[in-house]
Amino acid sequence: MINRNEYLEISKQIVACIGGMENIQGTAHCATRLRIVLQDNSLANIEKLEEIHKVKGAFIAGNQLQLIFGAGVVNDVYDVFAEYTHTQNMSLGDLKEQSNKKQNPVQAVIKSLSDVFIGIMPALLAAALLMGITSVLGGMEVVKTHDTLYAINRLVSLAATGIFAILPMAVCYSAVKRFGGNPVLGMVVGAIMLDSSLANAYQAAQGAVDPEIIRLFGLKIEMVGFQGGIIIALMMGWVVAKLDNFFNRKIPDVVKLLVAPMLTVFISTVLLFTIVGPVGRILSNGITDGLVWSTNHLGAFGYALFAGIQQIVVITGLHHIIGAVEAQLIAATGTNFLNPLMSVALMGQGGAVLGYLALNWKNVKAREICIPSFASTLFGISEPAIFGVNLRYRFPLIGGCIGGAAAGAYVYFSKLTALGFGTTALPGMAIANPANHGYINYIVAHVIALAIGFVATAIIGKMWTTVNKAETIEEETNSTDDGKKAEAKDVVESIFYAPAEGEVKSISESSDQTFSKKILGDGVVVFPENGFVMSPCNAKVKLVYPTGHAVGLETEDGTVILIHCGIDTVNMKGEGFEVFVKEGQQVAAGDMLVKFDKELVESKGYSSEILVVFTEVPTGNVLKINEQIPADRVIAEIEK
Repeated sequence: MINRNEYLEISKQIVACIGGMENIQGTAHCATRLRIVLQDNSLANIEKLEEIHKVKGAFIAGNQLQLIFGAGVVNDVYDVFAEYTHTQNMSLGDLKEQSNKKQNPVQAVIKSLSDVFIGIMPALLAAALLMGITSVLGGMEVVKTHDTLYAINRLVSLAATGIFAILPMAVCYSAVKRFGGNPVLGMVVGAIMLDSSLANAYQAAQGAVDPEIIRLFGLKIEMVGFQGGIIIALMMGWVVAKLDNFFNRKIPDVVKLLVAPMLTVFISTVLLFTIVGPVGRILSNGITDGLVWSTNHLGAFGYALFAGIQQIVVITGLHHIIGAVEAQLIAATGTNFLNPLMSVALMGQGGAVLGYLALNWKNVKAREICIPSFASTLFGISEPAIFGVNLRYRFPLIGGCIGGAAAGAYVYFSKLTALGFGTTALPGMAIANPANHGYINYIVAHVIALAIGFVATAIIGKMWTTVNKAETIEEETNSTDDGKKAEAKDVVESIFYAPAEGEVKSISESSDQTFSKKILGDGVVVFPENGFVMSPCNAKVKLVYPTGHAVGLETEDGTVILIHCGIDTVNMKGEGFEVFVKEGQQVAAGDMLVKFDKELVESKGYSSEILVVFTEVPTGNVLKINEQIPADRVIAEIEK
């Protein structure tokens, strides 16, 4: 039952601390916070707000004042506050919180490049698959002589080349969208890059055409198109977005619709041919020439080195930038030799997981984590293997790198390449280049990575036995001086598992300060591989937020857990979220709670991290968060 008098008093205090009702533009709430858009943020007295009863924290992020009340309470507070301030039907509009404020510049650039290719990746994968099909069909004599089969192959070929013909336009469109501009303007500039009145870039490079020369204030400009200019398209996407935002801020509303787009497109075109294009060509040629040089001069060693360390790069997160390099490589050469190298690097880590499993087969927990981790590598996902097993125990990571390096050398000698990028392992076979017995060599290379990763891990593991044994004894036993195991002082009452596959870290690593400062409680953050969210324990569903992005659970002993999917995903208003439980329902550990579209969340600029917050722990019980997540993925324990 809502205590309206109590919440009305809270509402009055809030209004008094934010400059009065006239300073309120809109209100809303998420699973834990009351969000208020103010006319003037400087009028908000944060210290006074934090002293209000039930307010657990207050801060301003972007254009929003956020007051933390916690799950359940915030719903009741909002109902009374919105009624008191007459803002029931008001909206926060399109205001966004700064999504990457804790990222350094390098991380921000890498994340941006990765986001640009999310939207166009399905088209690239489809084109690569179709290209592989048409390559196989084109070599069959029956296809050449049979009218219908020839027609089908001709249409498949046309479909395969479509995305690559307009790839700079697609990249420019996606980049402008990612950087906050009008993506249609990005499409226009992308079309200018490929305009038929310009000399074709490939033909100009071969000397087959003489491009038109114009002079702008004495500056000589060659009117050459930008076919294959992926790096240039990325750069132009950023330029168009910044110009679009600038002119929309500076130009009066009465003429903005006409003048702002015109100036954005024209100035972008000038910059394309005078600065961005020439600089981008130098950068693009440098990347492509450097990669081609490495294949010609470093040979098998270069391939082995790349495949050997690629999964270590995955640990740092820098691998997201490789997609842009692969796209440029395909545009310039027609094939991609990096994709099979990344694929065998991943499979080497899969072999390492099996090697570790063989050494610890009698350990039930090892089987529980190793088998699904290996299965994920078969479908191109290495994070469970790396973070769940190989990096945790160290020596399997080394064994996996050895397996990847050996297979990388085979990729060089077999001349194995890919026709696309974005998928590896079993799905990656669909984009393997059929040339030079590509499909057979793809299988052989992965078998080599798997086998050598397995053997190397087993051998190194045997050598590691003494150290590993000492660590195991230290972790799993608590011996007294007389050699007898001491009795545990605490009794474990409840255990909680990670709710999703992915990297698990302390909640202090969350990108949201409400969670990272543990204002709502201690817990963990999961950086998920997908959008499947499971129950971490046996519990009763206490709360299901209407937009599906948050679920509250309560265990039999009274422990209350908040599962929060994404940061600020309340703004998506349920788009991309599907809930599988309802309030009052009993769930078991591992039951599906929520499924959300991770790619959609990230494409809209939100973090997809999943928070597990222990908001209430009964008196007398002790919550222990595992700083090092064990093989069974236990994230926390309640001891009495």
